[in-house]
Amino acid sequence: MPSKRAMGPGTMSGRISAIEGVNSDNGKTIYIGTAGGGVWKSTNAGASYKPMFDKYCQSIGAIAIDQKNIKTVYVGTGESNMRNSVSIGNGMYKTTDGGDNWKKIGLDSTEHISRIIIHPENPEVVYVAVPGPLWSDSKHRGIYKTSNGGETWEKIFFIDNKTGCAEILMDPANSNILFASMWQFRRQPFSFNSGGNGSGLYKSTDGGKTWKEIKNGLPEKPFGRIAMNLAPSDPKQMFAIVETKKTGLYISNDGGETWKSQSATLNVTARPFYFSTIVVDPKDPKRVYRPAFEFAYSDDGGYSFSNASSDGGWIHSDMHALWINPSNTNIMYLGTDGGVYTSIDKGLTFQFNHSLPVGQFYHATYDMKEPYNVYGGLQDNGSWMAPSAAPGGIGNGNWDRVNGGDGFWTIPDADGKVVYSEYQGGNMYRTDLTTMKGEYIQPQKTNKEEKLRWNWNTPIVTGAKNPKNLYVGAQYLYKSTDQGRNWKRISGDLTTNNKAKQKQEESGGLSEDNTSAENHCTIFTLAESSLDENLIWVGTDDGNLQYTTDGGATWVNTAAAIAKSGIANQAWVSSIEPSKFDKNTVSATFDNHMYGDHKTYLAKSSDMGKTWKKISSSEFTGFAHKIKEDLENKNLLFLGTEMGLFASLDGGDNWFRMKNNIPEYALVRDLQIHPKTHDLIIGTHGRGIYILDDIRPMRNLTKDIWEQDFYLFQTPDITLNNGKFGWGGPEVSGGWTAWNPSETPSINYYLKQRLA
Repeated sequence: MPSKRAMGPGTMSGRISAIEGVNSDNGKTIYIGTAGGGVWKSTNAGASYKPMFDKYCQSIGAIAIDQKNIKTVYVGTGESNMRNSVSIGNGMYKTTDGGDNWKKIGLDSTEHISRIIIHPENPEVVYVAVPGPLWSDSKHRGIYKTSNGGETWEKIFFIDNKTGCAEILMDPANSNILFASMWQFRRQPFSFNSGGNGSGLYKSTDGGKTWKEIKNGLPEKPFGRIAMNLAPSDPKQMFAIVETKKTGLYISNDGGETWKSQSATLNVTARPFYFSTIVVDPKDPKRVYRPAFEFAYSDDGGYSFSNASSDGGWIHSDMHALWINPSNTNIMYLGTDGGVYTSIDKGLTFQFNHSLPVGQFYHATYDMKEPYNVYGGLQDNGSWMAPSAAPGGIGNGNWDRVNGGDGFWTIPDADGKVVYSEYQGGNMYRTDLTTMKGEYIQPQKTNKEEKLRWNWNTPIVTGAKNPKNLYVGAQYLYKSTDQGRNWKRISGDLTTNNKAKQKQEESGGLSEDNTSAENHCTIFTLAESSLDENLIWVGTDDGNLQYTTDGGATWVNTAAAIAKSGIANQAWVSSIEPSKFDKNTVSATFDNHMYGDHKTYLAKSSDMGKTWKKISSSEFTGFAHKIKEDLENKNLLFLGTEMGLFASLDGGDNWFRMKNNIPEYALVRDLQIHPKTHDLIIGTHGRGIYILDDIRPMRNLTKDIWEQDFYLFQTPDITLNNGKFGWGGPEVSGGWTAWNPSETPSINYYLKQRLA
């Protein structure tokens, strides 16, 4: 089978959701929880990291270490930074050997976990804060407690099906005293609402048996998310950022009984649903940290804040996690949308950790150069390109940035001199790769058109049959034949144009939040047939899948036929794969998770969309992102979902999970097959890009072969060498370097039964 190469990179990393360190070794042992890349561990203070969670759910919400027995670590899956692209979890996990082995210990239906607290005197007692599902009502919200190390769980506090627990605190001086911030929230594909009367701040003095709501000094309801913390050295000192119509910082000097408003500075109160961290120095109750857009700190107990110095270089904005070494509070680890930073001067300056390859790609593709380049766009980290092989391996320095913002589609032009890229809301550029100069190329509306609706993740695609064709989609489809200098609209509105789902300016709830993430009734994916450039397929975020056979003059909507196959009629069309062997055959994936439905939806039509067959498998996990047909064997299919990579050798009748050193539950967003090298290129939303070198053994694995007990594939003459550029490979510390492809042919074989 093909070898796997983890391309990384580590240079822009990805969103960090949790950081916890071992108190007793001066911060040398650190666990990092990521939005889509699992759990990573460092035993050398962040110089290098090792993945510890490759067999399990990759979306991490919370980590807790038993500081009396540091081999015991709890992980709660499902991050709680509730943006539109947040992934889901599947419960709690526990290790008793420092992360080498993990056991799933329940809370499977919680979807998102925000905090874990281990009782300091009795580590068998653990409290878990559960915000719960983002897209639907759920009875699985609230606060959970175990008294036997996770063998059984009891829900000890619950408000209603719409309100979960965003934060839980324990008084270090009295473990019977707990605080909880309850949060009512809901996201829909076209809106987000943070806030409601269910939200509130609560206190328990009997270990969670009973709770009272705290109101004295707090503003009037409704509340949204409350970020809070207490001073470990003086737990009577408490701090809470309360989201209301006028979000502010509130301070308590009596253990949360009474509160007083103190600050409403921008960074302290910024985007409260997303920036939910406030931390107090373990030794100094007046030193308070607020990571948000910037890194703010206070030396006077929260009465005033300053931003960190830029002397240490640029720090990625959007900050979500902070761990301070309790033995030496000068040392801290900061988690951002772009990775982990370390400070040794109380946050005045930071150094980036370059060895965490947890980039969140939305799309990935390639060019035809030798060695070929890979291209992709990342969440909050722009659009990038890198060679698939380089002298000494592909290091962080081999990656070049071609655009900014939230990177999505990043597509090279056929001439090899230009790349097209797009960031949130349809902002698209053509970049000259010689000068790196970018020109804005987004089509503009005419006076006769409605306001253009651009999806947060707007497709920009070159033609599969005619690569000189360039397509982009708002609610209309546009085509250019001169690299985006001029555009022609080739369709009417291809969406449902449901006006009730087009009120994005009202999104956010108590805090207005309109970043184009809620733009709806838009084109989400499109594809030109590789057999006929006049055959174009377009899928929308509101359930329409339409095609034209005459280059856009007329369109046929297949949504009704798809619904008959058992797929929800509002499901997003997440990818379209016109067959390379038959014009009448097309496959598509559908994503309905934004309506609380996480099933894997894949369908195929063999009659130009008149009828559809839903393809299912007991192997599937996670909502579907990408279906890919092999270039030479029509029966070889690959499927990428939110929780794994799958393959079929018989046209979709049977499927298996691909585990070839790829995280088993990787968030696979894109799949491409290189026509010259036969590599499978995998874009993941949390583990960067993987390349499976030369999938021809899979391509040649016919039914006749897999029915044999053993088969040895033909192997060309082997000349031992280390290739044109050397082997490369990950550095020991301080960075990330991917292996080059091996030029020594591998010996491939098939075993019907795995040997013991």
